[in-house]
Amino acid sequence: MSIYVGNIPYEVTQEDLSSIFAEYGTVTRVYLPVDRETGRMRGFGFVEMSNEAEEDQAIDTLDGAEWMGRELRVNKARPKENNNNRNYSDGNRRSNNLARNY
Repeated sequence: MSIYVGNIPYEVTQEDLSSIFAEYGTVTRVYLPVDRETGRMRGFGFVEMSNEAEEDQAIDTLDGAEWMGRELRVNKARPKENNNNRNYSDGNRRSNNLARNY
């Protein structure tokens, strides 16, 4: 399972995030998504820990905590939605969505 960490500063590194979560157990992975166009971090990340008890403790303690001048949002990550079922025949998302709503 992954932990979602939101509202983190753009300059945070994987090492920064790993070190704060390491206080609650063994961090097995840290992922910080980057904007494809700007190359800049997107302000959120994901942390995986070695077991669920460690993850729960980290979530309970860090959610709402202030870190590097920001109030963290920390919770269990939800699975990514599968977007393969979209039907965009001409690539114009807006018109296709409008057509389905009427």
